Amino acid sequence: MYKLLVVDDEDKIREVIREYAEFNEYQVVEAADGMEAVALSKTERPDLIIMDIMMPRLDGFSACKEIRKTQNVPIIMLSARGEEYDKLFGFELGIDDYVVKPFSPKELMARIHAVLSRHRNAAEGPADDVLCFSGLSINIPARTVSVDGSKVELTPKEYELLFYLVQNKNIALSRDRLLQDIWGYDFFGDDRTIDTHIKNLRNNLGPYRDYIVTLRGVGYKFEVSMD
Repeated sequence: MYKLLVVDDEDKIREVIREYAEFNEYQVVEAADGMEAVALSKTERPDLIIMDIMMPRLDGFSACKEIRKTQNVPIIMLSARGEEYDKLFGFELGIDDYVVKPFSPKELMARIHAVLSRHRNAAEGPADDVLCFSGLSINIPARTVSVDGSKVELTPKEYELLFYLVQNKNIALSRDRLLQDIWGYDFFGDDRTIDTHIKNLRNNLGPYRDYIVTLRGVGYKFEVSMD
């Protein structure tokens, strides 16, 4: 049974999410603010976190930053604001999805299922597969990336994006396909979500940033020599 950590300062919202989550056979732990969420994420080790943004003591973005320092747990952000800036900032922090209030509990359950499925499928990759491209090393089961022997810190979405590009090396991938296959069919984002993650990913790859090639008007590809 998957364990969810539901973080929101509104009791009614936590109650509704708990009701639907337990009906869908999830275990639920609750937190009323960001500080409590950070503490519970360490003791309860949830499989997924549903995090509101506007909360007392510690807001959702700050709590997400703290949790990301020690855990790779998937995070879905909740917000009464639907501004593009908030969404892009959240994805830069490595969140997996963003839901605007008021939301449909059934839709939220579908998004939870989709995010957990993607993480489970990624974790079930080849048991001993390590991909190397010059000084760039990608350890699939460990979900780690090294540049010239030094580990680089990627957000979960940056790792999924890099691994997907590598899996499809030398193949042109449209932004729409990347959004659908990595973020999911029900993600309401746009091309800038992909462009922002590609920019951050290139910065992390340093001298190997040029492996990711921009295809103007199309998307991107991970280009390596076939020799």
